[in-house]
Amino acid sequence: MDNGLVQIYCGNGKGKTTAAIGLGIRAIGQNLKVIMIQFLKDADTGECKTLKSLEPKFKVFHFEKARGFTWTLTPEEKEEKKEEIKNAINFARKVLDTGECDILILDEILGAIEAGLIDEEEICDLIDNKPEGSELVLTGRVLPDEIAKRANYISKINAIKHPIDQGIGARKGIEF
Repeated sequence: MDNGLVQIYCGNGKGKTTAAIGLGIRAIGQNLKVIMIQFLKDADTGECKTLKSLEPKFKVFHFEKARGFTWTLTPEEKEEKKEEIKNAINFARKVLDTGECDILILDEILGAIEAGLIDEEEICDLIDNKPEGSELVLTGRVLPDEIAKRANYISKINAIKHPIDQGIGARKGIEF
């Protein structure tokens, strides 16, 4: 990790956030600090509740109000969400600039790009100006080409079989 790599977990399969969290947990086992900023997600998840027990070595931040799916937002709500995401990216820049963590995970940032809530160029700029030695991890379904060019690792997680494709709905407490 001496140079600080850029890692990406993308694709339509489940497990991208889990992979990023696993990388973070391994890192805290090596006495490194991890910060994860989640985009487009609620803070009331099992993963967030579990990660609370790992603070201060592994911290999770949310900047967005709970509103529902991006495609159901009113134009005003979409503009508010864009501002919240911009605040989160400014926080990410500050975290990188101050060396507050060794690994910064931007969970579902690729989804925010895909939804038109932040420009790809903003994330390219964040990568391009990342201090040497800081590890950056991005997750989401769709990986834009310019971000892919800047990555050191890209893992594509594909769905082979999914219960929803079989007409099986979500079980209580488990998100599909």
